[in-house]
Order: sequence, then C-alpha cells, then structure tokens
Amino acid sequence: MKSLKLSVSEFLRVAQSTKNLSEKTIVAYRSDLNGFVHFIKGKKICDNSVLLYVQELSQIKKLKDSTIIRKLVVLKMFCEYAYSHGYIDKNFFKAHHFKFKKERKLPKTLEISETSKLLTHITNQSLTAKSDFQIWTSYRNLALIDILISTGIRIAEAANISLDDIITSEHVILIHGKGRKQRLIYISCKQTWNNLLQWIKVRKTRPISTDKVFVNRFGEQISIHGIEYIYNTTKIAAKINENSTPHYLRHTFATNLLANGADLRAIQEILGHSSVSTTEIYTEVTAKRKKQILSKYNYRNNL
Repeated sequence: MKSLKLSVSEFLRVAQSTKNLSEKTIVAYRSDLNGFVHFIKGKKICDNSVLLYVQELSQIKKLKDSTIIRKLVVLKMFCEYAYSHGYIDKNFFKAHHFKFKKERKLPKTLEISETSKLLTHITNQSLTAKSDFQIWTSYRNLALIDILISTGIRIAEAANISLDDIITSEHVILIHGKGRKQRLIYISCKQTWNNLLQWIKVRKTRPISTDKVFVNRFGEQISIHGIEYIYNTTKIAAKINENSTPHYLRHTFATNLLANGADLRAIQEILGHSSVSTTEIYTEVTAKRKKQILSKYNYRNNL
C-alpha cells in the first residue's frame, strides 16, 4: 500500500491532468493536504483521523470557518481518490458530517470620487514625469491602473495579458481567467484604450524579455505583488482609502455596473465568475447604496 505522502503526490498529478487545474490551484491543494499528512505523522488513517484533524484546525489553530471548509473540500476529494484506488481501507471522510457557517462578506468598494482621485493622480504623474525612466514607469502605471478600473479584471489576469491578446481593431482584450477559462473584454472608454496604446509604444524604449504587456523595471513579466505595490504607493499619494487593495477596483467596477442597470448574467460573464451566485453578492451592495441614497434624497421623506 502506498504511503500517504506518495498517494497525495499521485492525486495531485491526476487532478492537474484531468481537471485542467492551474499551477496555483495545485500549490494550494498540496499545501492543504500536506497539513493533513503532517497531522497524521505516519500513522494509519482511521475513522477518527479526519475528525481529530478538524478539531485541531478549529479548536487549537482556531482557523476561520472558510479556511477549514476549503481544506475539507480538498481532503474529501483526496479521500475519495485514495479509497477508489485501494490506498486506504475505506473513505474515512464519509464517517462524519461537518457543518460550518461560511461568512458572506460584502465586497468592499471605493467611492467614485476616490476612483477619480486615483486616476487623476496617476495621470498627472505621467504628464509631469521628466526622466526617461519616470516617463516609462508612469505610463505603465497609468495604463495598468486604468485597465483595472475600466474592466474589473483580477490583478493576476492583468499580469498575464500578452501583446497577442490585444485585438486592436476591436478594442478588445483576451483575458485568461481562473481555471484556464478565456473571455473577451471590450475597452469601452476611449481614454483607457489610448492609455494602453501609449504604454505599449513607450514600453518598447527599454529592453523587454517577455511578450507580457505589463512588465517590471527589469523587462520581465510583472508579478501580482508588483501590481499591489504600484497600487499601494499610488493610493497613498492620491490620499484615498488607505485600507483599499487592487481588488476594491474590481468590486467597484461590478457594483457600479449593477447600479447603472446591467443585468446579473452579463456581469457574471464580464467578471469571469463560474457561477452567478458569486455575482449575486453585488446586489446586496447596491441595495445598501440605494437605501442610503433614498434615505438622504427622497423628497417624500420631508412631506
């Protein structure tokens, strides 16, 4: 019988091949399963193994319910695989039923005025840049932040845009989303499109070693941490919400689409959500916003 560690490695290889999972997902799966392997410490899995593991996660490590749920989903898949291949005597996961409350947090957004301040500040930087490097950097930052504002794409998706993904004649970008799913995003704002084209032009003035559109100062593909750094330095300089992250721009984009009349299904496709239930959370945000507006501006309140 295979060791638990070898069984995990085989499961991950099969999962990546058959489920078309990204490398990032596999890394997350491996981390979660290695935690279980470490907990077992070479002992044989028994009926109480999974229960004791969950107790450690919740009572000793005090992890969030959402984190435990994620780990259990992966562990359930592994147990089913290991049992079906005879690596364990029974599917020990089925011996227990776990129920956790998953907190449904409302997406955090920026005010439109804050988004405007962010865009104005980064635009001014590009207009006042003096050295060649400042010009190069400021045009990149402007195009990057503007793309995030105008399309609501994830920062990992922005980092993965290649020159060949830009369909110039249609003002469209091919986005490579989660689960290797592709979707087309139309750049509806003329200024956003012009900022992108200007950056691509300026981009050529320095040595580049990749076909990715957004690169770091070394000419290599920019990382998600690089994008986060650009956003963080810009938000501070623009004096907007200091707690905001680049993902606020995605939430702001989606919330305002819905508030302005876009239907949920269309927003789902634009954001690249696999399920419309994920998109539905934005209805709660807009309802809250409408309540604020009506409470403040509805003339009937003063009659």
